[in-house]
Amino acid sequence: MSTPPPRVRVTRTRAPDAPAPRRTVREEIAGQSGLGTTYVSSLVRAQRHLAATVLGAAALTLGALPLLFALLPSTRALAVGGLPVVWLVLGVLVYPAIVLLARWYTRASERIEADFRDLVGRR
Repeated sequence: MSTPPPRVRVTRTRAPDAPAPRRTVREEIAGQSGLGTTYVSSLVRAQRHLAATVLGAAALTLGALPLLFALLPSTRALAVGGLPVVWLVLGVLVYPAIVLLARWYTRASERIEADFRDLVGRR
């Protein structure tokens, strides 16, 4: 009977380790990894901050009008061209203010999303 060959313990391969393939940011986000979750939560946080800022600005400017009219009764008695100033302010000046706030929000939101898109597309 012949003797079996001696046992050999293999501890590692002789070939150098191949570097792990780098994942892109898109793969990180799609795979819902920790890094991808961080990127998305950063985008959501920036959008939430912008929304709170615009809402606060609207509340301060438009919400202050009833307070102004309540605290200064003389403003309710003013008239321009036969129309009360209160009606002119609420009927004419409020709408351009809302349009400007909406435009500001839209542009800032698009800028945030473009920055995020650049970040995702860069890697």
